[in-house]
Parts: sequence; C-alpha cells; structure tokens
Amino acid sequence: MHVGADYTPIRIIHRIWGENMDLISKWLLKFELNANLVKYLSIFIMILFIAFVCIVANFITKKVVIRIITHIVRKNNFQWGNIIVERKVFRKLSHVVPAIIIFQFASTFTTFEYLIQKGATIYIILTGLMVFNSLLDAINDIYQTHDISKIKPIKGYLQVVKIIVITFGIIFVIAILMDESPLILLSGIGALSAVFMLIFKDSLLGLVAGVQLSNNDMVRVGDWIEIPKYGADGDVIDISLNTVKVQNFDKTITMVPSYALISDSFKNWRGMQTSGGRRIKRSLFIDTNSISFCTEEMIERFNSIDYLTDYITKKEREIEEYNIQHEINRSITVNGRALTNIGVFREYIRNYLKNHSGINQDMSLMVRQLAPSENGLPIEIYAFSNDIRWAVYESIQGDIFDHLFAVAPQFGLRLFQNPTGHDLKTLMSESNENIPLKEREQ
Repeated sequence: MHVGADYTPIRIIHRIWGENMDLISKWLLKFELNANLVKYLSIFIMILFIAFVCIVANFITKKVVIRIITHIVRKNNFQWGNIIVERKVFRKLSHVVPAIIIFQFASTFTTFEYLIQKGATIYIILTGLMVFNSLLDAINDIYQTHDISKIKPIKGYLQVVKIIVITFGIIFVIAILMDESPLILLSGIGALSAVFMLIFKDSLLGLVAGVQLSNNDMVRVGDWIEIPKYGADGDVIDISLNTVKVQNFDKTITMVPSYALISDSFKNWRGMQTSGGRRIKRSLFIDTNSISFCTEEMIERFNSIDYLTDYITKKEREIEEYNIQHEINRSITVNGRALTNIGVFREYIRNYLKNHSGINQDMSLMVRQLAPSENGLPIEIYAFSNDIRWAVYESIQGDIFDHLFAVAPQFGLRLFQNPTGHDLKTLMSESNENIPLKEREQ
C-alpha cells in the first residue's frame, strides 16, 4: 500500500469524487436527458467542484496559513522574517497550491489529462521562479542590513544566479512544451554559446566588472564619484550586475554601466571623505601695479596687526642685520633686502589660516604665488577644511575669501578684475572733470 501516493487529502477527495461520478451521471439520466448532455453536465459540475476546491485551498493558504506565519514573524520581531514577508515570498508560494490541485484532478478529464498536467506543471515552474526571485531579493535585503554590504555588495552575484536559474527554468518549460528531455536542450546550449554571449554581453561584462570592483574595493555604495563622460557627479546608491546607480547632487539619477568603471577613468572622493578634510584650492588675483616695497608708515601699521606683530619684528631685525653685515646703502630702495606689501600679505594669510577654526591644521597648508598672467599675480590658498560636509565647507571657504577681499586694500594691494561698466563710467567722469569748462561746452 502506497500511503504517500494514495492517501493524501487531494487523492482521497479525488477518489471519493471519482466513485460518485457515475452516481451523478445516473442521477442526471433520471431526468431523461440526452446522454451527451449528461456527459457535459457532469464535466461542468466537476469543473465547478475543482474550482471550488482551489478557491477554498487558496483562501485557507492566504487568509489562514500566511496570516499565522506573518503574526509569528511580527510577534517575535525576526528582522529576516519581516524582510521575507515584505518580499511576499510566502504569498507567491501559495499560488502553487491551486496548480497542484488541478494537476491531481487532471486524470478526471481523460481526453485533456495530458494538456492539463502539462499546463499545471508549467505554471508551477513559473511560480517557483517568481518565489526564487523574491527569495534572492530578500537575501539581498537581509545582507544590506549589515555594514559589510557597503564594502562587498552581492546584488550583482545574486542577479547572475537569477539569470542562470531563470534560463534553466525556461529550458524546462520549452522541454515540456516540446515533449523532449531537458538534457537534449541543454546539450544544444554549446552550439548556441555564441548567441548567448551576444544576448548576455552586458551581463557578462557587468559580472566581470563587479568582481573587479569588489575585489579591488574601487567603489562602494555611499561613495561620491564623478564620471564626466556620463554626466555623473554624486553618491552611489546602488550597484547591480549591469549598472551603477548614481544620485547626482541635483537629485537626478544617472545609470552608469558597471564595466564603464573598469574601462574608463572616474574620480572617487572616498579618500577625501575618510580623511576628515576637504581641500580648499582657490586664488586671489593681485593687480601687479599695486605691488611695492613697504614704507616706514606701512611697516608701523602692519606691526599693529595681531597676526603680523611677531613676523614684522623678526623680519625687521633679520633684514637690518643682513644690510649692516653687507654694508648695504639703503638710500636707494632697491639695494639690499626690504619688505614688500605682497610678501607681508602672504604671511598674513598664512597666519590667518593657522588660527582659523574651520581649517584642519594637521593637513597641508600653503599660501603660494603662481605664475603671473594677464589677470595679475595669483596668490593661491591651498588648505583643507576640518568639515567635509558640502554646505559647511562652502561656508568656511566663503568666510575666508570674504575676509581676504576686504583686507587686501589695507596692504596697499588692489585685486584684479576686468573693467566693468562702473569703472569706465568713473574713468570718463574723472576725465571730464579735468577738461576746462569752455572746452567741455564746445
């Protein structure tokens, strides 16, 4: 006696119904109905009965079993369980129950038994693929709850598994439809490898790129990357098999092929983010006509500035000793050594930055001259803020240059800019004032 095969609940119902099919047919014949009509009515009643059983089984599965499972998961606060429930793994799995019932009752319809079983089998396979797909998504969600997911994402690998399983599932469905063994179709895959290489080219390239990106730790979720070729400049929010999703700072989304991060160059700002400092690299352009040697009056004024007192005292002593030692004739300004307003200004900027609360003092700090150009003499500030947040960084940088723009005239220096309409208007007004009244009237 095959208990597992013959005494399942569905088999018992099937047997009871099969034993009573003849009784129903005989009962319908009492109404003196046509034999063919009785046959069709019996089949129709059987279909209604199967539909009723499927509806009841589906109701019990979804409204009772799944609710009990969900209640247990919620009550015990299983994080992984909650994720599986949210991905509707059990709900999709419940769709298999009606298909199994239809498969078991297929023998009732002798003529269409094979087609019904074939259709039910295909439905079960497709449902299984959906369940497997949701289960892999749940696994990825569970993995992302751990910090290692940002360093070693597995979404790309799971997508590869999805492709493989779905491919095999489709092969089994085709084999069922063609009444052939799946092994025969699998043996033909070798001949179709070139076609598969073409179809899954992006996926294969993405897989290779994903492995290299992960092993070399080139990019992580949360990294700020910049790829000018693709117009991407923002934070990485997702790394999948084929694409890297970047949310730009204007909140737009750019999809970059994974293999592009291997084949093309890109900038990753992670080093800046982890260093604790963000670089400030900007220049002031000084009008070279305003650069001069410091006069006694200027030195006296500079000596009263807090950030320059020690520097002026030390530098004056050093220059005086040098000039006396080398018997320099200071009646001519160019002889010997002397302070310049641009040199004092650079020292002021350096000391100002060293005492600024927004500058990281443990990182590089320079104030340097660049090569002069048609726009004047660039004085470049090279330093790092101690806060990498964009808004705070811009505020620190803005405060520094606000101050320097305002303080430059105190050193007798003029900042260079191309003439504006206001400058030309002022120049014309001054020229007109120097022309005698009679000549202006003429």
